[in-house]
Amino acid sequence: MVITRETLLKQAYVLALITILYNTAEGLISVYLGAEDKTLSLLGFGIDSFVEVISGIGIWHMLVKIKIHGYEEQDVFEKTALKITGSSFYILVIGLSFTALYNIITNHQPETTYWGIVISLISIVTMALLIFYKNKVGQSLNSKALITDANCTKTCLYLSIILLAASVGYQLTGIGYLDSAGAMAISYFSFMEGKEAFEKARTGKNCTCENGN
Repeated sequence: MVITRETLLKQAYVLALITILYNTAEGLISVYLGAEDKTLSLLGFGIDSFVEVISGIGIWHMLVKIKIHGYEEQDVFEKTALKITGSSFYILVIGLSFTALYNIITNHQPETTYWGIVISLISIVTMALLIFYKNKVGQSLNSKALITDANCTKTCLYLSIILLAASVGYQLTGIGYLDSAGAMAISYFSFMEGKEAFEKARTGKNCTCENGN
């Protein structure tokens, strides 16, 4: 059965909306539980999810534009979204880095990282499915932008794995430094995402999402 371009675009549109809604819910839950349990890695993960929502809105806008006008080149809205995304990631990096260093110095201990384990496992499954279907639709449409978006979703998968490792590590050992180390790792990937967003805005091209390869 041959799937039409219009159907593929609808599928891409649905995937973009799922990404936005999921990241919004994940962000709200992670920030709340991270603050409640004093878990910096989970809190940082949640804030990162909110930034990903901004990026997802840019992709959603691009899909609407493709459907109406038939081209992928960036417009003012997408470049603005990329700049906001990049700036938000850099702010997150600064906040997470200083807080992680403070927690290390004060030997901060999370109350629990149980919810970090639960949320990261759910996120790993969700991101893996989104990557698979985004790649599938992107290749069927021969869309570099959608394939790039799928590659960038890999970063969310890596962040989920980092959160899982930090959360499991703390639950097993009780070593508070592991939570801070997880936050620092999330900070590194956030920096790379911010750099990538500004590069996309500057060049007007869909970069390869280097930290998502």
